[in-house]
Amino acid sequence: MKSPAALAFVAASFASIVLGPEASRAQSTSDWDPRAAAAYLDGRLDWWLTWPNAARDQGTACVSCHTALPYLLARPTLRRALAESSRPEAERLMLASVTKRVRLWRDVEPFYPDQTRGLPKTSESRGTEAVLNALILATRDAEVGSLSEDGRMAFENLWVLQMKVGPSAGGWTWLNFGLEPWEAAGSPYFGASLAGIAVGTAPEGYAASPDIQSQVALLRDYLRSGAESESLFNRLMILWASAVLPDLLEDRQRASIIDAATAAQGADGGWSMEALGPWQPAESLPGDRGSDGYATAVAILALREAGVSPGTPVLAKGRAWLVANQGEATGAWPASSLNRVHDAASDRAKFMSDAATAYAVLALVRDG
Repeated sequence: MKSPAALAFVAASFASIVLGPEASRAQSTSDWDPRAAAAYLDGRLDWWLTWPNAARDQGTACVSCHTALPYLLARPTLRRALAESSRPEAERLMLASVTKRVRLWRDVEPFYPDQTRGLPKTSESRGTEAVLNALILATRDAEVGSLSEDGRMAFENLWVLQMKVGPSAGGWTWLNFGLEPWEAAGSPYFGASLAGIAVGTAPEGYAASPDIQSQVALLRDYLRSGAESESLFNRLMILWASAVLPDLLEDRQRASIIDAATAAQGADGGWSMEALGPWQPAESLPGDRGSDGYATAVAILALREAGVSPGTPVLAKGRAWLVANQGEATGAWPASSLNRVHDAASDRAKFMSDAATAYAVLALVRDG
């Protein structure tokens, strides 16, 4: 007897063939629970905005790679899927915080000042935040089809901080707390990929603006330099960026990443974070912990954005894994830290699930 996930996939395929793409898109949110995912994500950002550790200068909040950023990328997609008429309050408040920091860029303190966190945290904070702000506002502005003044200011801040010489030319300084996969030695490629997605997402043909072509060329060169040598996680992020930033990857580089991702897929249809490494996890953590919501979502999203057909076995199996693994009680997808074991009841233990849930939403809607 087929599992519910397998039956859902067969039904989706049938709808696509017989009834056409509109039925397929409708089916894409009928075999998982977007409302439960939205409730989970809204609750987590509500908590983040009141958590003292997330508070920053002048009444603003830190933009975390695990909770705030994924939320702001995924929540507009859920709003459309659920036919909501307005932004949730948490989304509105977080966007207001980002906008305020962009406007006060020269006056607001960095996320982690040198004076309290040591060198070179101010530089790392500024580079990281510049990328995140540009991506968040580009995503927001893409909804209405025009780049706002705040969005332009965010990109101005971004380009000023782009490295111009040396091995990091084209990229940005990036926070390094030794925390995989977002704040570690290899994370600048993750950050530069986000910058590429921001540039390619910005409306009104921003990526082709004559006045930024030298900066975009540097960014392309930097990302290409890691397209064959970086971790599979970073390579998947570069693949995603290549889908929205023209001429980023050569065909052979794109094919190589797709082949590597396909080979890394687990027998159950998912991907594990360990398969996207290599990482340097804490010694106290177990080895390969099996398929993971975040790894699976990133792999599916990158492959789908790169043009891999949703009907291929690699994506069909991956989608079935995501559908089968959304938590019925929480609406979230499972994921755990590569860095330390947290008390399962703590809010910190949910950080990876925050990212997994947001990216699963993006992957499932895109894959549909």
